[in-house]
Amino acid sequence: MLPLTNEMLMVLAILAYTILMFITEVIRIDVAALLILVMLGLSGLVPDTHLFDGFASNAVISIIAVMILGAGLDRTGVMSAVANFILKIGGKTEKTVMPVVSLTVGSISGFMQNVGATALFLPVMSKISSVAEIPISRLLMPMGFCAILGGTVTMVGSSPLILLNDLIETSNRSLPPGADTMPTFSLFATTPIGLALLLSGIVYFLVLGRFLLPKAKEISHINNHKSDSYFRDNYGIEKSITEMIVNRDSPLVGKMIQELEFDSHIPHIVALSTEGESMLSPPRSKFIWNGAILGVMGSQQQINDFAEEFNLTVLPRLKQFKLDFNPAISGTSEAVVVPGSRYLGVKLSEFHFRKEFAITILAVSRNNRIYTGEEMYELELQLGDTFIIHGRWTDQMGLGRSRNVALVSDVPAEPQRPQKIPFALLFFALSISLVILTDLKLSLSLLTGAIGMIIFGVLNMDEAYRAVSWKTVFLLACLIPLGYAMEHTGTAAWIAQYTIHALGDVHQIVYQLAMAGLATLFSLVMSNVGATVLLVPLAINIAIETGGNPLVYALIVAISTSNAFLLPTHQVSALVMGPGGYGVKDYLKVGSLMTLIFLAVSLPVINWLF
Repeated sequence: MLPLTNEMLMVLAILAYTILMFITEVIRIDVAALLILVMLGLSGLVPDTHLFDGFASNAVISIIAVMILGAGLDRTGVMSAVANFILKIGGKTEKTVMPVVSLTVGSISGFMQNVGATALFLPVMSKISSVAEIPISRLLMPMGFCAILGGTVTMVGSSPLILLNDLIETSNRSLPPGADTMPTFSLFATTPIGLALLLSGIVYFLVLGRFLLPKAKEISHINNHKSDSYFRDNYGIEKSITEMIVNRDSPLVGKMIQELEFDSHIPHIVALSTEGESMLSPPRSKFIWNGAILGVMGSQQQINDFAEEFNLTVLPRLKQFKLDFNPAISGTSEAVVVPGSRYLGVKLSEFHFRKEFAITILAVSRNNRIYTGEEMYELELQLGDTFIIHGRWTDQMGLGRSRNVALVSDVPAEPQRPQKIPFALLFFALSISLVILTDLKLSLSLLTGAIGMIIFGVLNMDEAYRAVSWKTVFLLACLIPLGYAMEHTGTAAWIAQYTIHALGDVHQIVYQLAMAGLATLFSLVMSNVGATVLLVPLAINIAIETGGNPLVYALIVAISTSNAFLLPTHQVSALVMGPGGYGVKDYLKVGSLMTLIFLAVSLPVINWLF
């Protein structure tokens, strides 16, 4: 048995800190990762010459390039064409639409980040749900699960698989004498595994999963023209808009908008005309003066009480704002907070949506609970929180362009460039061809297509920067040195020996199940990137100690970090939770069987292939 050294103790302490920070999220995980990097450097566990290797690693550059390629395909309108294709061949029944949608999203997730594919398909699902009259809750969870499964179809579909080859190369440098070096995986090495998992997911939802999915009380169309009853029944929001004149002796004269917006008893002030200026979603700093005209949204009782309390004259119909509130120009919709959003962990009151985007936040939905008024503004925002927003459609597009939320509506989030479709497809195909047909590094092959899209105007450079989730990039780059420290200090080998001792002399499949179970558990409570960095060195060492194939063990870990269906902790699941109206119990009910199916399919196929 290896002796436990001081260096190993330091690595174990940092490892424990990493797990604790990722589970509790006391501080942002990217900040925690940066702190890990600093600790590894100050302690001397990773030499200066290798401390910042992660930022120039093949994995990190590949992820940046994949995000840019995906944004380029979206900007040209390719995704809208996909939606029309699905509707054309999938029909309008749940049994036919669901497998076509799931297979399409899963296939696309094989070539771009599954979170990105899911965000792109939210408005697509809106259109399909509306046209086919299928409750969105019957479509979003199958789509999300299949997006996660689709990330295993190629080696660029998920961050753990992109990272795997780098971890293998690191492990090759510290193998014991006599051990054969491990080859890296080609682009389509995991395709049979991914397809088997994706097809098993589709079959599961066709045969059993559809009986476990929540049944919506009514069909909820996620589009711009949702009925007033939808917002009333689901969010308690009355969409009727009334014009009111502020009289000379009204207590509102001289008040600012911000003095009214935190009071849930006062209807939403969604328009203001004063001093010759008319605007929707007036900023908090705007004053209300004598003779001003307010456009307010609320129940009839709220409006009557508001008028009586503040001496306002209620007009019988819209006049000043008649054009502004035309359904073709403005309306109410939903937007979901996405990974990497600057809103995460910050109170809603810190942001000025009226001033920045001319958007009014009417309510926030989290885990089927609705927050309004002061309670809403005191919320620290989380991934998957759903904003109910009102404003012009063009202004809602501006909010979507910020990349902090995904618009859950049939409004195009970006001005599209269909004339650039040939260039987008050409450079995407070029990248894939370079990966398959040449010995160039994955990062260089993918970056070739990404820079081609930028040069030929599919995206401009600012749009390319916005397409990258820099939180993911820093998380990955800062964790790579931790894997190096685990390998080179012998910590991974020490943990492996004690794991083998605890399991005893058992069949290889037991060790593999143990690693797959650990990867599944870790992926539920921390990032799949973190789980991969921590467990791949351990899995390789266990394989070497027990006479197994280290390549198989490493792949089992990287694949199993996608087995994250039991809880809505995966970014994809968190993204669809709000729009689908799902609760944690829905994920437990539907995800438990999916977790077992994942293990039952992935382990035999991996062993059969390798």
